[in-house]
Amino acid sequence: MSIEYTTNGYHFDLEAFFPESIFEKITEIRVDAPEVIENQARVRQRRPKLTTDGKLSILAADHPGRGVTALGSDMLKMGNRHELMGRILRVMVTTEFDGFMSTPDMIDDLLIIDYLVQQSGGPSFLDNKVLIGCMQRGGIAGAAGEIEDRFGAYTAESIDRFRLDGGKMLVRIALDDERTLKTLQYCAEAVTALNRYELPSFVEPLWAVQEHNKWAIKNTPDEIIRMVGIVSALGDSSRNLWLKLPYSEDYRRVALSTSLPIILLGGPSREDPRSTFEDFAAGVAARSNVRGAMVGRNVTFPGDDDPAAVAQAVHDILHKGASAEDAISIAMSSRDKGMDYLTQYIKG
Repeated sequence: MSIEYTTNGYHFDLEAFFPESIFEKITEIRVDAPEVIENQARVRQRRPKLTTDGKLSILAADHPGRGVTALGSDMLKMGNRHELMGRILRVMVTTEFDGFMSTPDMIDDLLIIDYLVQQSGGPSFLDNKVLIGCMQRGGIAGAAGEIEDRFGAYTAESIDRFRLDGGKMLVRIALDDERTLKTLQYCAEAVTALNRYELPSFVEPLWAVQEHNKWAIKNTPDEIIRMVGIVSALGDSSRNLWLKLPYSEDYRRVALSTSLPIILLGGPSREDPRSTFEDFAAGVAARSNVRGAMVGRNVTFPGDDDPAAVAQAVHDILHKGASAEDAISIAMSSRDKGMDYLTQYIKG
């Protein structure tokens, strides 16, 4: 008998987990002791290898850096930094997720909270986590010329200086817009620069078309396979290159288009985790080079559910071979665990 997914009236209580009084302390550190950020990055314990078992579960939160704040009908849902950061922390401090990918401001906030926890005698929740820096966000959503995704965040040098574990970049391939070629060049240069530091590159190609004066994404197997060939050739060596690809039907054919490791992207916001569970379970079963996922809104904003519960279910699909149905049980039984993680250490 299949398991019915339901929240049964449950609603994740953000304020109980991450009171606004704790959020305010981030600003206090930024004003009074900004050096905490780099100091914390310097002492953070890094993994000896990128993966512990060849697979990765990475939480992504770089959308606001490109002006993307909408979630469902709420055009500014992700513009509330208190809520967004609380949901990110919920995943990072109470689940087995491997790591986090975002822009410098987001990672700096996490480093500050990690410092506050440790100052009160708690353990670092960022030790042995994978932190990946988003290197660009210049293709502002809705701006003229947004398809040219300029670099303006982390550089290879700063990723190394802050002791992060890799860099992520995006290239939207639009055959009728030559600015795509510029973005490909930017990404090629970034891959080469990261290679100099022996740091991995996570490249996300998306096939883009103009519809109603907006850029829309096509995720058919044929388009994805064509993109794979293009981005796999970027930079001076593919030795540290990972591909971040959307899931599609006939995914085994997509996975057979490369020998590079693939991580699945989360896709458009659904606010219901069931289809995410199904896509990820099917994706990792397609072929052995599908090695995880880098997922954002579908974990941090899963409707009324607890982001940590959904994250743990995704992690178990990726690392432990849980089925989509198993994931529903895992999520429904994992709600509200460790809700006092932050408040037991950081007092308002």
